[in-house]
Formats: sequence, C-alpha cells, structure tokens
Amino acid sequence: MAAPGFTVGVGRDFLDSAGRNVWGDIRLGELDAAGIDWHYLPRATDELLAADVDGLDAVLFAGPAVTERTFAGADRPPVLFARFGVGYDAVDLDACTRHGALVTITPDGARRPVATAALALLLAVLHNLALKDRLVRENRWAERDQWMGLGLTGRRVGLLGLGNTARDLVGLVRPFDVDVVAHDPYCPPEVAAELDVRLADADTVMAEADAVIVMCALTEETRHLVDARRLSLMKPTAVLLNVARGPVVDEGALIDALRTGGIRAAGLDVFEREPLAAGHPLLSLDNVTLSPHALAWTDEMSTGNGGSAVRAVLEVAAGRVPPYVVNREVLDSAQLAIRLGRLAARAEVRT
Repeated sequence: MAAPGFTVGVGRDFLDSAGRNVWGDIRLGELDAAGIDWHYLPRATDELLAADVDGLDAVLFAGPAVTERTFAGADRPPVLFARFGVGYDAVDLDACTRHGALVTITPDGARRPVATAALALLLAVLHNLALKDRLVRENRWAERDQWMGLGLTGRRVGLLGLGNTARDLVGLVRPFDVDVVAHDPYCPPEVAAELDVRLADADTVMAEADAVIVMCALTEETRHLVDARRLSLMKPTAVLLNVARGPVVDEGALIDALRTGGIRAAGLDVFEREPLAAGHPLLSLDNVTLSPHALAWTDEMSTGNGGSAVRAVLEVAAGRVPPYVVNREVLDSAQLAIRLGRLAARAEVRT
C-alpha cells in the first residue's frame, strides 16, 4: 500500500493541445487504484524546473530534461523521476544522485515495441518500401524495376548494442536464418553465446554485416560511434539503421555515404537534431527511409512503458527501491535512505 499523501506529477508532454493524453492508456488508473494523488504538471516545458516539481514525491515524464535547475531552490524535490522510455540522455544523472533522487527507465515496456519497430524498419529499407509508395502516389510505375529490393533470408545482421531490446530483436529475426554479429563491450559472453550471437569489435560488425542496426544507449563512449571511418568499412550493398539515438551516428558522414554509394540505404527513426530542419539533405535522398522518432509508438508501447513507470512509482511510494534504476550510485545516498524509510513507515501505518 502506498504512503498517504504521496503525490505524483505527470508531464504535460503526454497531452495534446486539447488536453487529451495522446498516448492513450498509460496505466494511470493504477495510481488511482492505489490511492495515490496525481495530476498533470501545470505547464508544458522542455526542462523541468524546481517550481514545476517542488513538493512532489515523484514525476512520471517522457520528454522534458532533468537538470541541476530541477533541484535548485527546491525545498522538497521528488525522490523519483520515472521516465517513460529507455533513453536518459536528457537527464543529468549526477545532479539527481547528488540530491538523492532515483531515476528509472522502462526497458520491460519498451523492449518488444522497439524490437518490432527495428524489424519493420529493416524490412522496409531492404524492400525500398517508402520509395515504392512514392512511385504509386506519383504515377511512376515505370521506375519500379530500378528499385529491386534485398531479401533478409540468409543475410548477416550486425548489432551495435546487445541489450535487452537487441536481444529481443535477435529472436524476431531468427526465422529468416540470419547470422548475427554484435558489438557490446558490456554484454557477458555467456549471454551472447546463449543467443548464438558472435561478439566482435565495432569495426568488424561494420565491415561484415549486410545490415547494421544501432541499438545502443547514447553516452560519451558511443557518441559518433558510427563515423566516416566506420561507414567506409561497410559493404556498398549494406544498409544502416538507427533506432537508438541520433548522435550515435555522424549524420554528415552518413549523408556522404548515401550520396556516393558508400552504402546502399539507411533507415532512421532518430536524428542528431530533432525535428529535421526544412531542406535537410536527408529529405531529398531516395535511399533513406525516415520516421519522426515514433516508429515504436503503439498501444503496446503505451501500456508497457506506462505500466513499468507506474510500478516504479508504486514501489517508491511503499518505501522500496524500484527496478531499472539507472543512477545506481544513489542507492548509497543517506538522503535517499531517509526518505524511503519515511515512506515505508507511512505506508506501514496505512496498512
């Protein structure tokens, strides 16, 4: 049972201009069922400030950044920032840790939707789906023989990142009899072996794969992991997909490779700067399939991510450490221990 008086703020980025939750069912009813007071934050913002969150116990959000200014001057900042999604590059984890605040993500909710989105994008790129759609709409049927696709069966798929979502994708592509090679310095070899995935360095993945799929988190280590040099290692018949974060790929180098035939095609759900500016070079290339950082947005994603974030809130409201904490150092915080202890005591009194 939740602690009495536990209050949650939900980001207004879930709402459209008419105040409707565009994500549909994100499991907020489970907060009601637990007797937790929640409300949408009073303003839409790209950065959560102290005035937005002071006095709240938890914030469930998707888009806004969490920075030092989120805590500056706050008398009682939230103990939990529950992000709806798996990326946390807009969250200052060090600031959250310094202030005794947990940050959670929702890999259990995003895993299958992102994996299926990656498979959908892979097939669309290999089959030239977006271009063939335009041929029909523009009455260019005579050009269809210029856009013969590639079959996935028997190809080699390369993964940059072999986390939970990539592991799910491995299972989805197995019926195509593909060989899978992956670069992930943090993946235990026994996990890769169980999946029948060969681990290799990034250069090997780029050079050997027929399709390279970026599925790693954005960190200083992975920023521009796919640069001009690594793109030059790819087969000219190979394709590159990015369903992770835009800055993992050097966009300018990718455009050059697409223009010069260095690689066959690309599929991008994410970009270095979003949204793309009018006249951006990617918009004029026929050999690239684009999606507005929303390919995995489905009802499955809504309920999965929402349910996971709500479960994190319920755990903290009961004074417990939730799953999927990304700033693990905060677990040693005396400030956090005190707040969780108080919440646990209040929850015990209520039961």
